[in-house]
Amino acid sequence: MFLAAQISLYPLGQSDLSPAISRAVSILREHRLEVSPGAMSSVLSGDDEALFSAIKAIFQKSSEQGGMVMVVTLSNACPIPH
Repeated sequence: MFLAAQISLYPLGQSDLSPAISRAVSILREHRLEVSPGAMSSVLSGDDEALFSAIKAIFQKSSEQGGMVMVVTLSNACPIPH
């Protein structure tokens, strides 16, 4: 199934947020998802198995670095797949 998602990652207690965010975007791309990074969140789309696997990997990898909050919004309706 094709899904779209918006994901926000908020590393807590880290002086530099860039490494955690860059690592998350890399994980999304490793899972062959289309990724559009933004200032506050990233929009991604792709196969549901790849998407859920990537979200799990991001959560696990980010948790290893300390506290964090991750917000995910999922949709099977927007954008409409080509």
